[in-house]
Amino acid sequence: MRTSLIVQGIAIVLLGTAAQADDLKIALIYGKTGPLEAYAKQTETGLRLGLEYATKGTMTLDGRKIVVITKDDQSKPDLSKAALAEAYQDDKADIAIGTSSSAAALADLPVAEENKKILIVEPAVADQITGEKWNRYIFRTGRNSSQDAISNAVAIGKQGVTVATLAQDYAFGRDGVAAFKEALAKTGATLAAEEYVPTSTHGPETLRNRTFDWRQHSSSARWL
Repeated sequence: MRTSLIVQGIAIVLLGTAAQADDLKIALIYGKTGPLEAYAKQTETGLRLGLEYATKGTMTLDGRKIVVITKDDQSKPDLSKAALAEAYQDDKADIAIGTSSSAAALADLPVAEENKKILIVEPAVADQITGEKWNRYIFRTGRNSSQDAISNAVAIGKQGVTVATLAQDYAFGRDGVAAFKEALAKTGATLAAEEYVPTSTHGPETLRNRTFDWRQHSSSARWL
């Protein structure tokens, strides 16, 4: 489904360009190295397999050879922004896909608008991407924070349940908690605490200690 939408987006790009035999360049901006490496690997594998399937192994569309240009942004907003600009301007990418980090994706949005080229956001999920920060060149093929939040709230929320949230302190974490709070309020459950940790936090001890400290004060607590 996601690849089908991506191929449709590429087709839209073709409609706006003159018929030519030049390569069709797709830029994939992703966190190939860094904390979101696992997501990045899945994105690249899925994209390549999907394009091969959608084109029946020809890797061509409307007579043009599809070329995937990859750029590692390490899930850092400044690197992602520069990589996308380079892809559009220097590599002459027709369309771009990315990126792994919500913070990096938010940094990319104005670059797509400035270059007047489509950016398909995958797999970053922050609501702002297609919410308040959206522009007409932005499309999304995956879920967003609100969809995650509503399902979580429906699953655990009810009268007598007390919940505390633990999230990373950047767009992904904060958008997720904001959406969860709104959804949970409709279930009768109580949100008693919000905890945010720096993205540089790696060891499980810090998270576990904060969880246990809070749970000592609430026997009905559940953590999200």
